[in-house]
Amino acid sequence: MTSVDALKYDVVVVGAGAAGMMCAIEAGKRGRKVLLLEKAQKCGQKILISGGGRCNFTNLLAAPEKFISDNPHFCKSALRQYTQSDFIALVEKHGIAFHEKKLGQLFCDESAKHIVKLLETECAEGGVTIWRGSGADMINKTDDGFSIYTGRQQIHSESLVIATGGLSIPKLGANDFAYRVARTFDLPLAPLRPGLVPFTFEPGDRERFADLTGVSADVKISIGKIQFRENLLFTHRGLSGPAILQISSFWQSGESIMIDFLPDIDLANLLKEKRQSQPKLKVSALLKEFLANRLAVAVLRNFDNLPEVGNLSNIIIQDLVKTIKLVKIIPSGTEGYAKAEVTVGGVSTAALYSKSMEVKSVPKLFFVGEAVDVTGFLGGYNFQWAWSSGFVAGQYA
Repeated sequence: MTSVDALKYDVVVVGAGAAGMMCAIEAGKRGRKVLLLEKAQKCGQKILISGGGRCNFTNLLAAPEKFISDNPHFCKSALRQYTQSDFIALVEKHGIAFHEKKLGQLFCDESAKHIVKLLETECAEGGVTIWRGSGADMINKTDDGFSIYTGRQQIHSESLVIATGGLSIPKLGANDFAYRVARTFDLPLAPLRPGLVPFTFEPGDRERFADLTGVSADVKISIGKIQFRENLLFTHRGLSGPAILQISSFWQSGESIMIDFLPDIDLANLLKEKRQSQPKLKVSALLKEFLANRLAVAVLRNFDNLPEVGNLSNIIIQDLVKTIKLVKIIPSGTEGYAKAEVTVGGVSTAALYSKSMEVKSVPKLFFVGEAVDVTGFLGGYNFQWAWSSGFVAGQYA
């Protein structure tokens, strides 16, 4: 039963991030009485820090194949119902200037604050009530909806949307709330791990690449058949940069990654050509045409008294190819959720309707955004999933 002292809403959304705010906006547009709860003092904390403060708010290339999930088909319905073009139109409606940086990535020209302001304005226009500094302490199922307790206040709602995200970036208040709620209702969880996260080196590799902190390179990186072509950055603890962040979402502990430092070059043929045309050329000089000096020196470190190109044997050429284009590294681990941009895994898509994000076994309970087992590639895809999943839940909550 609902307490007579409980405040009554049609919809309570827990979490005022990208997905939660979008859901609240859409539910409000339908004339629903909506309460949005946010335990932080500001809405959109992740939005504000994303993209170096300029928010990579979507990607022109957003499509189902850019997302990871135990069920790769699950995301299709939401992405079809609310596309990147739909969010771009909303950005343009609010007069926010933006640009494409690369690979379809769209950023604000000025500040991520404009995206948060857009969402808050849309919430206000939809009559959404926002309580900042108020999280959900406890949730109970009732005969006619849900009881939510925040501080000493009890709230009753017909529909409940969980939009509290995953475990990534705990300094912003990330926690396991969504997963605790899922367990309360006996919902399955896909295994959790940090995604879009830097790797750490084993001691041997840390010593091997010790002189390369700050060096970047355009590489092809792969795990089995999965590969990405992006920049890699050496750090004092391991590897980072877009290539590493991309592949990290697929990596399992103990797996090796393969790095090609010259992805556009057939090194064996190049060396054989130079053997004829420039026999006096040093291999180090040749590599420095394509690689940062420190990286060129590092990859040749194990070659003692390397002869000039004209004197390279086919065996040495093969060894050089392996050393530069087939670099195998087994990371010791990752930098964890503290540095991860997203959480891979989450509430199993098997428990949800893809059309609405509603829980199959608990009518009027919804999970959206990062809490769900759908993870986008680097480059604005996770924000698009937030907008799309939040939008569809808002049509039904």
